[in-house]
Amino acid sequence: MSASSTVAAPKLHPRNTGFEWRSVSRSLTRLTAAQRDQYNEHGYVLVKDVFWAEEIAAVQAAIDPFEAAFETRLREEFGGKTFIAKADAITFTTHLVLQSEIARQFSAHPVFREICQDLLTSTPRLYWDQAVYKKPGNPEEFPWHQDNGYTFTEPQQYLTCWVPLSQATEANGCPWVVPGLHRQGTLNHELKPLGLTCLEEPKGAVCVPGEVGDVIVFSSLTPHRTGPNLTPDVRKAYILQYAPDGAVVHGHDGITRTADDPQRQYLLSDVALD
Repeated sequence: MSASSTVAAPKLHPRNTGFEWRSVSRSLTRLTAAQRDQYNEHGYVLVKDVFWAEEIAAVQAAIDPFEAAFETRLREEFGGKTFIAKADAITFTTHLVLQSEIARQFSAHPVFREICQDLLTSTPRLYWDQAVYKKPGNPEEFPWHQDNGYTFTEPQQYLTCWVPLSQATEANGCPWVVPGLHRQGTLNHELKPLGLTCLEEPKGAVCVPGEVGDVIVFSSLTPHRTGPNLTPDVRKAYILQYAPDGAVVHGHDGITRTADDPQRQYLLSDVALD
């Protein structure tokens, strides 16, 4: 093979040294063995029909006013844009579990507890939650990145559960993933105009559409993107992330903290379900 035909391996994050992917092997509670194996091998799995439509409708109804208020703040306080959020294009409404009991209860839903039991190496805590609304006619994609590339956390592998609040299709900006690269750990990311980026036009990318009632589960180390929303409707998603108890976050301020904020990074077992 000539030098011109080889593809350079992605560069690793400076903190990513000696990483080894850890597969979990225990009795399964929610996933099938095939789903667990797909997650370990490819870094993602689509789990179908695990929520009632009424559950998702209640979550969406709880989130919508907070997202609308955030977009108003974007316009009035930030001139329409702050970091990667942009009015009329894409919004990131964070920490909804602090504002809505419905969101808090949903974050500890038995589905998430069981998925964490099947895929995480130890007791799960909620790590992060945010709604991401991609607005109609938005031609911009959200670029290839790993969730652990935004804020380096150890253990590097935690779970992202991407919940469609409306149908997520290729036309309106559903996720795409690159299978297999999660096993290399966190890649180096560069800040581009649309967000942090770890890959450019990777080969082997897979489109992962989802219906209301589904959850797309992928590793914090799985490179993924969402495409443009070329439809007349808002594409709505609620993203919940779960890390093992004891995980530490290397903050951008140079301070390392344990991910255990009692108000929003609680043990799932501490949430009493109605």
